[in-house]
Amino acid sequence: MVSKNTICLWYDGSALDAATFYAATFPDSAVGAVHRAPGDYPAGKQGDVLTVEFTVMGIPCLGLNGGPGMRHSEAFSFQVATDDQAETDRLWNAIIDHGGQPSACGWCKDKWGLSWQITPRALTAAFTDPDRAAAKRAFEAMMTMTRIDIAAIEAARRG
Repeated sequence: MVSKNTICLWYDGSALDAATFYAATFPDSAVGAVHRAPGDYPAGKQGDVLTVEFTVMGIPCLGLNGGPGMRHSEAFSFQVATDDQAETDRLWNAIIDHGGQPSACGWCKDKWGLSWQITPRALTAAFTDPDRAAAKRAFEAMMTMTRIDIAAIEAARRG
């Protein structure tokens, strides 16, 4: 990989599937080199896909097929800033409809357990509103949501 700093994500044999899904779903994403194991290892056999180089929205990643020993957690997530409701819905639905799970406040998990925050820029603008009462109303509205509804956030912000 060209980048000096790469995010390594652990998968249980499905790194190539995950990388392919991310590349098809998110802009500025692609699957790069696929490396096969030169010998047997605890989670696989010689010739199995060991690692996959890929980018997610320009961020270099390495998918490691390390086996079932490690699981993703909410302690790491990709935060995706969306420009409008259509983009928010498209990305949210792509993750959920592909075996993912919704969570609260714009968070969801993909079918591999990786957490995503689908965060409209309008939500960030509402939280940073200099009118702290407006920011609080928007925050309280967000706390009731799974997928973020920009119109509802804007309405709460206006009071």
